Parts: sequence; structure tokens; C-alpha cells
Amino acid sequence: MQRTLAIIERDMRKFFHSPTLMFVTMFFPLMQLLVLGHAFGGQIKNVTVGLVDEDRGSAARELRKMFTAIEANAKTFRPHDFPDLRTAEQALRAGHIHALIHIPANFSRDLYAQNRPRIALVLDNTDTIRGNAVAERLRQLVAALNQPEVNPRLVQQAQVEIVELYAYVPYIKYLLPGSVTMAIFMTSIIGGGIIFIDDRARGLHEGYLVTPIRGSELVLGLTLAGALKGVMTGMVSVIIGSLIAGVEQLYDPLRLLYLLLVVAVSALAFISFTFCIMVRVEDPLVPRSIIGILVTLLFFPSGAIYPTEGFPAWLKWISVVDPLTYAVHSLRSLLLKHAGLAGIYTDLLYLLIFSLLMLAGSILLFRRTV
Repeated sequence: MQRTLAIIERDMRKFFHSPTLMFVTMFFPLMQLLVLGHAFGGQIKNVTVGLVDEDRGSAARELRKMFTAIEANAKTFRPHDFPDLRTAEQALRAGHIHALIHIPANFSRDLYAQNRPRIALVLDNTDTIRGNAVAERLRQLVAALNQPEVNPRLVQQAQVEIVELYAYVPYIKYLLPGSVTMAIFMTSIIGGGIIFIDDRARGLHEGYLVTPIRGSELVLGLTLAGALKGVMTGMVSVIIGSLIAGVEQLYDPLRLLYLLLVVAVSALAFISFTFCIMVRVEDPLVPRSIIGILVTLLFFPSGAIYPTEGFPAWLKWISVVDPLTYAVHSLRSLLLKHAGLAGIYTDLLYLLIFSLLMLAGSILLFRRTV
């Protein structure tokens, strides 16, 4: 155990002597949280929409009032009048507007005669998110226009009443568990496997080979040192990221204890995984070339950015075995749902078993060679 502790001490000293490395591993995921958290998931606003009104009747004027209210309040879209449909379509194809609303002639007359008049919405469907936002808002306006002035005494219509279990969760808060997981994972790649391979390439690894340190002690020491780095990075990311995202009741002692437990187990799982991959690698260029592959293959299928229920079957299988999936789920349960141990124990169990398997694989694959 003394020899293992010596390896941990030596590796941690190297880590603290590299402030740039510490900064990159700790604060790059926080920058990612700020950028992605505000770039995704926000409400669509100020979409430029063309309006061709061939009716000019009372119902069309009512719609125009609704459009003005939308422009002033929700600001989903801003209507611009066009004299005819052909000019508006040319503007839409040229990209000057992003959607086109066409109110046909005799719209008001057909509405009051209950002849089911239609409003055409022409979308630039190369951007479905923007188009869906405009379409949903227009459906709401048409539904309000169809509402009778005097409601019947007995409304014989089914309704859905939505009850939200938690307070509104903005996307930046939804993204926070993934950013913390990414910070720990980047530390495991940069501060764990790559440093080990660099030591071997520079000849520093030879110093271990002339000592009585066993291979299992070396693997265990380097893995635990990497896990300590991951815990430091993870907890810094949790605290600063929670302040940025606005997580409530962060400093509850029991909650912090659970967060520390999840971060520690996740860090151990990630560092043992990357060490198992790189324990036989000798070329220092190899790990740098596969960082992007690992991030793509493990981070995006974890559910950090998009729910796994939307994945195809083959990608769901990757998410099932991906350790990042369980880290993201447990952190999300603690940070967003205020869950306790009952909500995260299965994630912890998987990460622990995964860590033991990866550690055993690293020890078996390790060779005492220069």
C-alpha cells in the first residue's frame, strides 16, 4: 500500500505542476455548458414571417391583431406584409423570410358560414425547429379564433390537464449533468491515460520498472490518482455549474454527500476504462487521435444532450453499456429531481461493477516493458 500511495503522490504532484492542464480539464466543460446551454433549448423568437392577406375581412383583421400581440409579447415571429403570393414565395426561397402565412380570399365569409376555411402556412423545412415553433404558435391562434363567443352551458369535449411534477427546467440546467460528466471524462483521458503514455514515451516509465513495484500496484496507483483528479474536477464543475445554471438547495449536506459519491464512482469508472484502453498503447499520437471518437461514441449516446428514447435501436444498445449514461442519470436525479439514494443506487452499482472489470482488465493487460 505504501508503494501505491507513493505513485499516487507522484502523479498528483505532476498534475498540480501543470496549471494549464488543470484549467482545461476543469473549465472547458463549464464553457461548453454556457455556450450549449444558451444555444440549445431556448424559446424561438423573432422569426421573420411573410404575410399575404387576400381577404382583408373581419376575421383576417382579428388574426392580424393576434399577430401584433405575438410580435409584442411572446415574440415568436414578426409578420411582414407582401402584396401577392408569388412575391412572398420568392422571398421565402431566397431566405429573406423563414415562413409564409397565406390568408385566402373569402376567408372571413367562409369562417362565419362554417365552411371550414383554411390558412396556408408555407415553411422552410430545412430548419424544422424554427418551423415547428411558428406552426405551433399559429395553431394556437387559429384555435383561439375558432373559439365561440358564447360557450355552451355543457361542454361535451374531452380535455387534458397538465400537471408538472417539478418546476420549469431550462435547457442549461438540463445540460448541467452532462457537462459535469464531460469534465470528469476529459480528466480521465487527459490526466490519466495520456499522461501514462507520455511518461512511457519520455522514458519516465522506466523508473518504475527498476523498483520492486508490482504491475497491479502501478495500475492501482495510477488509477486512483486519476480518480482523485476526476473527483476534484467533478466537484468544481458541480458547484460552479450549479451556480451558473441556478440549481436550488445545492448546499444541503446529504445532497452534497450523494453528489460526491456519484462523482467519485464515476471518476473511478472513467479512469479505469481509459486506462484499460491505453495500457498497451505505446505511440503517444494514438490516444490523441481517438479522443474525438471516444467523446462521440460515449458522450452523445449517454442522454446528456437528447433523451435516449429518441435513439434508434443500435444506438440504444450503446447507451445501455455506456458508463456515461449512468453518470448522467444519477447526476440529473440529484441536481434536478432532488432524488436520494433510492434514485441512484442502480447507477452506482453499475459504475462500481464496471470499474472493477476495467481494473481487472488493466492489470491483466499491463506488461512491465519499456
